[in-house]
Amino acid sequence: MKPVSVTAKLRLGDAEVNRVGLGTNRLRDTPANVAFVREAVAPGVSHIDTAHTYTGGESEATIGAALSSIPDGYIVATKGGWTAGRPDVLRAEIEESLRRLRTDNIALYYLHRPDPETPLEDSLAVINKYRDSGKIRHVGLSNVGIDQIERARQVVPIAAVQNHYNLAERRHEDVVDYCAEASIVFVPYFPLHGEGGRSLDEIAERHNATRAQIALAWLVRRSPTMLPIPGTLSLVHAKENLVALEIQLSDAEFQALW
Repeated sequence: MKPVSVTAKLRLGDAEVNRVGLGTNRLRDTPANVAFVREAVAPGVSHIDTAHTYTGGESEATIGAALSSIPDGYIVATKGGWTAGRPDVLRAEIEESLRRLRTDNIALYYLHRPDPETPLEDSLAVINKYRDSGKIRHVGLSNVGIDQIERARQVVPIAAVQNHYNLAERRHEDVVDYCAEASIVFVPYFPLHGEGGRSLDEIAERHNATRAQIALAWLVRRSPTMLPIPGTLSLVHAKENLVALEIQLSDAEFQALW
C-alpha cells in the first residue's frame, strides 16, 4: 500500500477529518458498543454519523456516553425531521439530540429529509436559529436534489449533503458534481451496498484488499468532497475501512468500476 495522500482528509465544517467516517444506524446502547465507539476514534475515525431516529435514539445515546467530552477535531453529525419537518417537531428533536449526545452544541445537523407538508425554508429557519445561538455549528441536508440545495443555501450555509450513493446506486451523480463545485461535502450513505461485479473482485485481488476497501477507494476518488460513512459494529472493519484511504486506484481501475 502507498502512504496516505493529502487527499485522505478534507475540511468538514470547522474540522479536518479523515475521508472515511462511521455510520451508526444499527448502534444500540450497550457497554460493548460504547467501548466500540471510543476505540474506533483512536485509529482515525474522526467523523461519526447518527440521527434522531436511529435505533430509537440509542445510537445518539451510545455516542454521547462514549464521547461525552467530544475532542477537538472530531465531527459528530446527527439528523432530525425524518417523520416531519414542522418547526415544533424539529425544535423538540434538536433538544433531545443535544441531551442524548451530552453536548452543548452539535457539530453538524442535517435536515433528514424535506417534508412535503412543510416548506423547506420553514424547516431550515428553525435549524438556523439554533445555529445562530451556537447550539448547532454547521448545517446539512439529506435526501435532496440540486434545486432543494440551492433553495436551502438562501436560508443558511450548507456544509454537507447526505444522499444514497454507491457503485450501484448512481441517481445523484449531478448532486455529487454540484457539491464538488460548491465545496460542499457529499456524504454517501449505504456506500457499500450493491454489487461491483467481477471487476471489483479483480481489482481487490490486485491490491490485496477487500471489496469494501476498493468500493470506498473508488468513492473517495470519485469526488474531492466525498466522505463515505460505512456502517459497522466491528472495530476490525472500522480499521479496514480506513485503510481504503491508502489505496490508489489507477485510471483504468477507476473507469472499470464506473
